[in-house]
Amino acid sequence: MNALETLLDTFESNLEPTDLKASPVVAKVLGYGEISTVFQLEDAPDWAAKRMPLFESRQAAEAYQKQYQEYCEVLREMGLHLPEDQTLILEPPNRPVVLYILQKSLPGDRFAHKLIHTLPREELYTMLSEIVKALESVWAYNAEHRPEREFAIDGQLSNWVWIDDQVWYIDTSTPLYRLQGEEQLDPELFLKSAPSFLRWIIRLAFLKDVMNRYYDRRLVYIDLVANVFKEQKPELVPEMITWLNEQCADLDPALTGEEVEKYYKEDKLIWALFLAFRRIDRWMTTTLFRKRYEFILPGKIVR
Repeated sequence: MNALETLLDTFESNLEPTDLKASPVVAKVLGYGEISTVFQLEDAPDWAAKRMPLFESRQAAEAYQKQYQEYCEVLREMGLHLPEDQTLILEPPNRPVVLYILQKSLPGDRFAHKLIHTLPREELYTMLSEIVKALESVWAYNAEHRPEREFAIDGQLSNWVWIDDQVWYIDTSTPLYRLQGEEQLDPELFLKSAPSFLRWIIRLAFLKDVMNRYYDRRLVYIDLVANVFKEQKPELVPEMITWLNEQCADLDPALTGEEVEKYYKEDKLIWALFLAFRRIDRWMTTTLFRKRYEFILPGKIVR
């Protein structure tokens, strides 16, 4: 192992998900996903490390690793700018196999969801234009290669970083793509972090919808605009819808404020309930069953 791998191995071996301060390796949380947590280790400040404790075997982790690498390779072929990255698989005794996806750190104050609060209007829409251009390169690739190959993407603002008039895409850790119309990523991995008592409901009612939405050009743009509500800039939504409809004049039908707001409210409710049930599941796992809970949950989230 090199120094970074040794550091991550020490971090993971000593990690207590319900008490991050217990680890001798000092780390701070940069962000939370539904199936992952992103850390920055004090002794490796140049890297953002996304922890994914999802796998029952090394073979399953290696399959995911291969899909991730192919996903990134094709996104780069499309012209998207991705940070330098690497992966590491760790096998702690008597615990799930963990995949770490590491990306070179980018300045936190240059993330698009933060810049919408500070950029002058002209530069704001220059940034948004570059985001749309990157997304359109995905839809163009899919139109040319479907059904042999089709790639999904999550366009929300927090996945983009604006540096020197260029956008970088960072949300590459969920490699959603289809070959001959068949999804390559095992959908059951999305259920690993879900409460055990809800998995059958999520599997039946939500899983297919969650995976499919990122292949749908129109839904990706609705999600992008709805994200502005989450970032507490509702006054920006109407003008952004008008602008986006002009940029993507072939969207049929055009986006409307009513559907964006409805989408946002439904999404907010679903994820708020999901997090609440995950907290119940954590309490049951650690308190009632006296078992280790592998996932790290955020505190109160403003949406």
